[in-house]
Amino acid sequence: MTTTGTRQDREGERAGRQEHPAGLWARVGDRLIVGGATVGDEGRDGEVVGLHHADGTPPFDVRWSDTGRVTLVFPGPDARVQHFAPHGTRAARRP
Repeated sequence: MTTTGTRQDREGERAGRQEHPAGLWARVGDRLIVGGATVGDEGRDGEVVGLHHADGTPPFDVRWSDTGRVTLVFPGPDARVQHFAPHGTRAARRP
């Protein structure tokens, strides 16, 4: 028996989407969270309002929650994306 792809690839397919090899990706409406630059700095977060690649990989246009400004962001290693269900779909219900 021959299998293709990594375990992570197969798990991503089971979840209904393929993971990006680079790891970080987003959809419009997701939340970008960036850690603080120093200890005690709480960092910042914002809404992804634009994408520059069809596959959702960086850079992103982000509207920051603290200033309301939209900037082009190339996220660093301290960034993560909080994903939300795409518009028009229902989130899974908890029993």
